[in-house]
Parts: sequence; structure tokens; C-alpha cells
Amino acid sequence: MIYTITLNPSIDYIVSIPQVALGELNKMDHDLKLPGGKGINVSRILHEVGKDTVALGFLGGFTGGFISDWLTKEGVRSDFIQIQEDTRINIKLKSEEETEINGRGPSISPEESKKLMEKLSYLTPEDTVVLSGSKPPSLPDDYYLQLVELITKQGASFIIDTTGQELFTALPLNPLLVKPNKEELAELFQVSITSEADVLTYGNKLLELGAEHVIVSMAGEGALLFTKNGTYKGINPKGTVKNSVGAGDSMIAGFTGEYMQSKDPIQAFKMGIASGSATAFSDDLAKKQDILSLLDQIEIKPL
Repeated sequence: MIYTITLNPSIDYIVSIPQVALGELNKMDHDLKLPGGKGINVSRILHEVGKDTVALGFLGGFTGGFISDWLTKEGVRSDFIQIQEDTRINIKLKSEEETEINGRGPSISPEESKKLMEKLSYLTPEDTVVLSGSKPPSLPDDYYLQLVELITKQGASFIIDTTGQELFTALPLNPLLVKPNKEELAELFQVSITSEADVLTYGNKLLELGAEHVIVSMAGEGALLFTKNGTYKGINPKGTVKNSVGAGDSMIAGFTGEYMQSKDPIQAFKMGIASGSATAFSDDLAKKQDILSLLDQIEIKPL
């Protein structure tokens, strides 16, 4: 089973407005409310392509109910811890420029956080856990590390999609995959990355520090896959980018679902690029047919 963990999910409230006039009444053209959270996105794509998945994390209040109901309607299995405070709302304002206003997230009590740990105690070596996104400020600084240590103690594998110290501390525990973009990679090592050669240098450092596989996404320049047997460049298919939200999560879902089945990192990389691109070309997360239609357009080259 592939489990996903979203510690700080949200309702993404997407508002389109031709022009914003600060201090005045503004009327939107249209709006859209979607379940948000990187792990939730991964589970939605995994379900879309027919892979078994369960979404875990914390949900609370009427906002949490919206997310839970949406996943139930889509047929995505979930087993969230119910918390006292409301799940946050993130505002995505689409105008001349795109502006995001993200909520901090609810306060999660020690008792509520412990319940998630208890769920992970039932993992087996057949399971994989994807940990994605930020954590609410109320959780301990080392909460991600606590989760990862419990996952590995149970013999399960894990993928972590976060940044900074939380990523660094997880690397010695051998994540199956980490997926920074070029900017996150530069921030992680506190360097300037100006060329593909720089990406190669620091992507390989992540392997040296313990990751089994590394994908570095480079927007329109494609992506690089680092494995212990070689490095590969994936060329994105052509299409009109409509949406940047969820593309990276879709890439992780595509890679994870395929790798769990085939154990072939190159084929998994190809499926990851197809999934991420299909979401980028869609208004919401990609549909299965959109993903499959792109597979033949993706070229993977060894470096």
C-alpha cells in the first residue's frame, strides 16, 4: 500500500479577477474550491491511475469536512486524524500576477499528533509512505524525523518532499526518493545554481547523503533523475501550461506508483514526467487518459 501524509492540508480557494484595486470593492470573474495539500494531491493522482493508496494526516472543522467529502466522492481512501481546530484555507488570487495567501494551519495537540504515530505502527515492509509539504507550527520541530524513524523501524520505505533541515535530517535514513526543484536544491546547499553542471553536482550530493533516487525538476528545461547506476535527463512533452499547483506532487505520484509495480526507476521517471506535465496542462490535477497520452512524447537520455 502507498500511504500519503499531509500534516497541513487546506482548501485551496482559487479566485480569478481581471485587476485588483487595493482598498476598493473587487468583483471576481469566477472562483474554485479544491482540496489542497501535497500528500492529498499524490493520493488523488495515484487513485486516478489505479494504484492503491490511503491519505493520512490531520483534518478538522467544516473545512476538513469539505476535503474529506471531496475525497470520498472521488473514491480516494483516507484515514485522517480528526482535530479540534479548523483545517486552513489558502487563497490563490489569479490576476495580472498570481498571488498566494496561505494560512498558518491549525493548532494540533500532543494527543492528536500521537494518534498519527499510532497509525504508522501498523506499517509493514510492503508499504511505502509519501511525506509531503509543510507542517503546522504547533507540531514539534523534529516531527517529520519522528515519523520517518517510525516508518523505517517498521521496515517500510518512505519518500519525502519537503525542504531545508527536515529534508537533511531524513537523508541518512535512505529515502526512496527526494524531489527538490532547482531553486530548492540551491537553497538546501546554500549555493547559487546557474547551470546543469551545478545541478549534477548537488543532485549527486543528495545520493551521497543517503537518498536512493533523486529527481530535480527544472521547469521548462525538463528534469534530471539521479540513481546509483547512472543519471538521466527527461525532456518534457509540449503543451500549454495552465496550472503549476500540484505538478510536482503529480510527478511524485507517477514515479511512486510505477516504481512500486516495476522497480524500474527509468520507467518510473518517465511516468512521473507524464503525470507532472499532464497536471501542468490541466485546470486541476490530471486525468489518467491525459497522463497516458503523453508517455510516448517523453524522451529519457542517459548523461
